Amino acid sequence: MQASPDKNRQKFAVTRANSRMTGKDCIFCNPKREILAENALALAFFDSYPVSRGHGLVVPKRHVVTIFELSDEEYADCFNLVRPLKDLLLARYAPDGFNVGVNCGEAAGQSVWHAHIHVIPRYTGDVAEPRGGVRGVIPYKANYKEV
Repeated sequence: MQASPDKNRQKFAVTRANSRMTGKDCIFCNPKREILAENALALAFFDSYPVSRGHGLVVPKRHVVTIFELSDEEYADCFNLVRPLKDLLLARYAPDGFNVGVNCGEAAGQSVWHAHIHVIPRYTGDVAEPRGGVRGVIPYKANYKEV
């Protein structure tokens, strides 16, 4: 049985509220790694646990848990860094494609409680069947057929 939409929103809010990470101890607020791109409200750097060569992250400078808490300006600045980061990764690693994604909340796989956008270079042959791309987060949904 599925929970009601109100119950789901409440659960998501509780998950976010239980996050004890603050800007002071946040690994994204105090990155100790190469900054690949930056603008007024966001910055980009490599993921410390990459799923592929060149896996990058775009993060807002202000500590918020999910992208849904960003101001319109912060949201725009974050997504405005995705293309320059893609260009840099393309020049440096020559991938064959990219996945761009965001995990918002524990149920979606978020594990660092600071909003971030994954920019993941993909390489021909890195998985047996890439069809469906990000749909693979729910494996049986990835391999759909056109009707």
